[in-house]
This record gives sequence, C-alpha cells and structure tokens, in this order.
Amino acid sequence: MSLPKTLAEDVARNLVMVAKLIDEDPEQAYAYSRIALRLASRVAAVREAAGFAAYATQKYAEALAEFRAARRMTGGVDLWPVMADCERGLGRPERAMAMAGEPEVQKLDKAGQVEMRLVAAGARRDMGQIDAAIVTLQSPELASNSVQPWTARLRYAYADALLSAGREDEAREWFGKTLEADKDGATDASDRLAELDGVEFVDAMGEDEDEPETLGAPAETGVDVDDDDEDIEADVEVDIDDDIEAAAQVDDTNGHDTNGHDRNSLDKG
Repeated sequence: MSLPKTLAEDVARNLVMVAKLIDEDPEQAYAYSRIALRLASRVAAVREAAGFAAYATQKYAEALAEFRAARRMTGGVDLWPVMADCERGLGRPERAMAMAGEPEVQKLDKAGQVEMRLVAAGARRDMGQIDAAIVTLQSPELASNSVQPWTARLRYAYADALLSAGREDEAREWFGKTLEADKDGATDASDRLAELDGVEFVDAMGEDEDEPETLGAPAETGVDVDDDDEDIEADVEVDIDDDIEAAAQVDDTNGHDTNGHDRNSLDKG
C-alpha cells in the first residue's frame, strides 16, 4: 500500500523512533509505534513495528494481534517464531508447541528455524519438561563449530537447560562455549561461569551498606485475553489518542518532535 509523500514521511519518522528507542526505552518506542499505527494501520511494516514495540513492553496480546495482521498482509512466515513466543508470554506454552509443529516452520530460513527451536524449548520448560527442552535444543546448529548470529543464544539456552537439570559440569562446558561465540556480550555467560566457579565480585566503590536497597516492582507478563482473535484485535484499536498524547509529553521532555525524527531498523535477535 502506497501513502501520500507527506504522510509516508511522517510514518517513517515515527518508525525511526521506534527502532531507535526499542532497546533503551521500550515504553517510549511503544508510544511512537501507536502514532504510526494511527497514521497507517494498513501498512504491514507499521503493524510489524507496532508488534515488536508491544512485545518489548510485554503487551503480548497486542503484539500477537499486530503480528497476525502483518502476516495476513504479507503472507510471509518470518514472524511465526515471535508469534509463538507471544503465546508463551500469555501463559499458553501448549499453543507455542503446536505452532512448532506446523508446516510454516519448514518455510522459515535457517535463522527462523533456530529461533523456533529456542521458543519450543522455552515452551517445554514452561511446562516443566526440562529433559524434553534439552533434547529440543540438540541440533546440527548446536553441534556446529561455525559461529553464526544465533550461535551464542542457542548455546546459552542449552547450558541453562543443562544447569536446570542438575548437569552442572556439562552446563559449565556449554557456558564456556557460549562465551567463545558471544563476541558482542549479548549474554551473561561470563557471569554464569563465574557463579558456577564460586567467584564473587566485590563493588570496589564501597557502596554504603546502610543505604536500603530499592527494588523495582515486578513487571506484569500475563495478559488476560479472550481466545477469539477478533476480540483481541479489537482491543488493540482503543486508546490510540491517549498514546499520542503520552508520546507528545515524552517529546516535550526529551526535545523530540511529536512526529519522531530518526529511525534505525528493528533488530530483535
């Protein structure tokens, strides 16, 4: 779907802000995504970006509805793994497992298939099937010595599953292999290894021991939704004007234009 030039520019600027902020400030990214959604809800890229912004803020019902809409518009399967992970976020791991067995998985590229394997293993763990999760992660991609974009995350998930199963020596080995592949420090494999080896880190700055520790409130990950897809998607359409006002208030604080200028590509690896 094509948009008038001025509208297309406004939408693009808001999507730029979504990608720019989604890692460091997911709530603000979500507000920008809602503006883009109001401007161009029939554009697949907008629905996808809105889905990732909702996913980053643990609004799994909204994310799932947006991903489904984007998939209907494009006919593609790229979003299949993250859609399954949304089912996990909604407390429905059995649905994620069912999706892992659907024909769409065979249409995914290698990265998508590895991602689906990670989601399926997570669903197994959600259901208390730790041994099955370990088996699910065992694959040619795990055994390969070649380092790919997914290698560190796959090895980390395997090491963590082994540790949960009480197989500490094997877990230590795989955390080490994770560290070898994790050149960007995307995982905390080094900390996990240190913990297994009994290494304790001391704050050299001498933090005041008398100062009470402040803990953040736990994030809400569960969302009660109706199983009817149309009801879920109807819920997504509401309160957009409030989101626009919220984004505008954020912009007043940070010196942004409410249309949001700047955008990087979404990368949810």
